[in-house]
Amino acid sequence: MRHTLTIAPQFYVTAPQPCPYLDGRMERKLFTALQGDVAERLNDSLSKQGFRRSQNVLYRPSCAECSACLSARINVEAFRPSRSQARVAKRNRYLQRRATSPWATEEQYALFRDYLDSRHATGGMADMDLFEFAAMVEETPVKSRLVEYCDPEARREANGGLRAVCLTDILDDGLSMVYSFFDPGLERDSLGTHVILDHIQIAREMGLPYVYLGYWVPGSPKMGYKSRFAGLEVYQNRAWQPIGNPEDYSSDTHPLSIDPIAEQVARINLPDTRPVRG
Repeated sequence: MRHTLTIAPQFYVTAPQPCPYLDGRMERKLFTALQGDVAERLNDSLSKQGFRRSQNVLYRPSCAECSACLSARINVEAFRPSRSQARVAKRNRYLQRRATSPWATEEQYALFRDYLDSRHATGGMADMDLFEFAAMVEETPVKSRLVEYCDPEARREANGGLRAVCLTDILDDGLSMVYSFFDPGLERDSLGTHVILDHIQIAREMGLPYVYLGYWVPGSPKMGYKSRFAGLEVYQNRAWQPIGNPEDYSSDTHPLSIDPIAEQVARINLPDTRPVRG
């Protein structure tokens, strides 16, 4: 006999902790487990509603008095590179792209450590060891790829010429850039921008309309680069909309800027029911 059961993941809220983007703020996250045979559909559905994946968890900011963090994605059809972005693409055209299964290597970890030590020495990942890095890369219940960028003229180097890496999820409507890192010694090459530009090209090649970038936070220097991409959309008031003028957004706090957790959960659209045998 076959029955149809409604998918009903449980949602939880993390304890407050210092915000990594805005000084003096405390952050909380609404999250749920990502597992089982509905993991991909849940990832697809919740990514469209501002959630992000970290290993086998989907999360979204749910801070008590702050709603500054906005999920951001690039509308591939609307994107046109700026002059500086075109120069970045030209400067890095020597790099070779290689997409692999999500399997961590020592070369990737060495590059990851250089990146953290240079860019995020006091961040939440600063103490991540090789095994934790492997878990971040490999513990994925959805369709994921590691996209590597290598210098073919530097293959004799210890890291095989590896210059940048991006852990990428393949959604039903786009590519989600889960986490990227690159050689901090090549700052003038703007490798972070290049990786985004190349993911826009990959999405075009695959016929996917969006590239999900994570969160854009007005007032945070760490996140300002995202607003420089044409075609950027942000998820606000339960809908995606063109970002417009980034200067029109505010990071001011307000005690009524966030709905109660119960209302947030009630408004989440979940995937359709699924048949199971019973």
